[in-house]
Amino acid sequence: MNIEKTVRNLELRGFKVSRFSTGAEAAEYLAQALKGQTVGIGGSKTVDQIGLYDKLEEGKVFWHWRVPGDATYASAAAADAYITGANAIDEDGEILNIDGRGNRLAGQLFGHKKVYVVASVAKICPDFDSALYRARNTAATQNVQRFPSDTPCKIDGKCHDCRSPQRICNALVVLWGPMMGMETEVVLIDETLGM
Repeated sequence: MNIEKTVRNLELRGFKVSRFSTGAEAAEYLAQALKGQTVGIGGSKTVDQIGLYDKLEEGKVFWHWRVPGDATYASAAAADAYITGANAIDEDGEILNIDGRGNRLAGQLFGHKKVYVVASVAKICPDFDSALYRARNTAATQNVQRFPSDTPCKIDGKCHDCRSPQRICNALVVLWGPMMGMETEVVLIDETLGM
């Protein structure tokens, strides 16, 4: 994995990139950057592991992992800023995410002043094919373990492109660059975090 090449290519694509040695440093940075704003958070093990939710202003952060329900999804979708993770990032600067419900993908694409993609450098892959493989066969198969489902990937840890009604992989988004009118910042963390 070539981190410097990845950072360079992310910046060439128009993403802002910030890099931190630890998740704690990244959480402090984000908490300061988000002061006074409403914040939506999509499902992200990395965001959970760095403890960001507890550092944000009470009453201004909306995350369905902490407060389940449709009202939380709606508030997150309308927030000033949106925070998500990444299933994989390739060295060419493409960011890949898979989702079952779609809230996390939609949050990256529209409706916010700024999006933050928080990811461990361990999610960097040499090329698009290896990044897609990682998203499907590492991130998704680990993610499905959290749910009471009977998908084939939960059993053997490999994506089968199944048609199960319990499938959590219903859409893939590849960010080739920030969406028009919406700044996107990639917050890279040198620790191994997430799935």
